[in-house]
Amino acid sequence: MQYMTNIDPINAHILQELETDGRVSNTDLAARVGLSPSACLRRVQELERQGVITGYRAVIDRKKLGGHVTIFVMVGLNGHLKKDAQAFERAMANASEVREVHNITGSVEYLLRVEVSDLDSYKEFHANTLGVVPQVSSITSYITLASPKDLRA
Repeated sequence: MQYMTNIDPINAHILQELETDGRVSNTDLAARVGLSPSACLRRVQELERQGVITGYRAVIDRKKLGGHVTIFVMVGLNGHLKKDAQAFERAMANASEVREVHNITGSVEYLLRVEVSDLDSYKEFHANTLGVVPQVSSITSYITLASPKDLRA
């Protein structure tokens, strides 16, 4: 992994502004960070080229699309070999309800962020997706009541 070393204060400000509003025009971004539009665009393109900025996406309010429940799921595996982790990760990559998979330290191996329309849908996912993965030894679910701070874009 190669790390970028030239995150000067202007690049840091550009990144902060883009995290807050990824749709900001280059002209407005340049004004916010104190650069000419052409200098700002060159910096943004370089941040993209170096992989610091990996993409732009829409943030969707899933509640407006119908019911919505977010559940954080702690998953323990019954084996600790690389093949066990890879098999579990492949299974989760194919599960549309799973929005994030994090390999973590502690008493379990994985933390998942799962989004479903309602608790019946989660019960179905729990039983027929997680419940059939042979590597899974434990499942602990935490239902989100509110998210007063969420900076994911």
